[in-house]
Amino acid sequence: MVIEAAELAALPGLRHAFFTREGGVSEGLYASLNGGLGSSDAPENVAENRARMTRHLDLPSEKNLVSLYQVHSADVVTVEAPFAERPKADAMVTRVPGLALGIATADCGPILFADAENRVVGAAHAGWKGSLGGVAEATVAAMERLGATRGKIVAVLGPTISQANYEVGADFVARFRAEVPGSERFFAEGRAGHAQFDLPAFILARLAEAGVGTATALGLCTYADPTRFYSFRRTTHRSEPDYGRLISAIALS
Repeated sequence: MVIEAAELAALPGLRHAFFTREGGVSEGLYASLNGGLGSSDAPENVAENRARMTRHLDLPSEKNLVSLYQVHSADVVTVEAPFAERPKADAMVTRVPGLALGIATADCGPILFADAENRVVGAAHAGWKGSLGGVAEATVAAMERLGATRGKIVAVLGPTISQANYEVGADFVARFRAEVPGSERFFAEGRAGHAQFDLPAFILARLAEAGVGTATALGLCTYADPTRFYSFRRTTHRSEPDYGRLISAIALS
């Protein structure tokens, strides 16, 4: 049901989890721990799944697992209390104990951030568009505004689609070459007119450029592991009508 990162687990005063798709009550395409508020799954099943996540994180209320209406932006929200309505953004930061910042993904990269010494945490949804737009850098800057020290931040990238399973077209490659000098290193040769994009490596590079103290990845591919992970691209290739969402969350104790 849960994967933890050793780098975060070693830090005092916080809880985190990269939840898999296992251990919930959803059925069919959503089996079984679907936490996606925007999916077409039965709302009562999603609510129960998120309640199980809440209990695992030892939160005082299900409302304390906060989530965004994600739009592939670089926008960051500072969270001081549970949301009455999900704001449109792709990252969150807080220094309030007992609030878990929950990111939903199904191929994009979930990044969990922590400065344990200064008691500031963050979470970001990093697809190619958000990463190109600077969501990781924006999250780090928002943490600094709450008192974090950039060089003391530990950032961990959770399950994300791997290069072997992320085919992109020539226009995609051209955009990166135009906007990111040296981005050729993130692409491998694919079939005619296509390339394979290394999203995890690109995210880690952006984190390194942002100056965080530690940036690591779990090295797990959502597309290649249907038992544990949902995948938007795998669902598309199978012509399925919808897909579940994985939740990655972090909270100060």
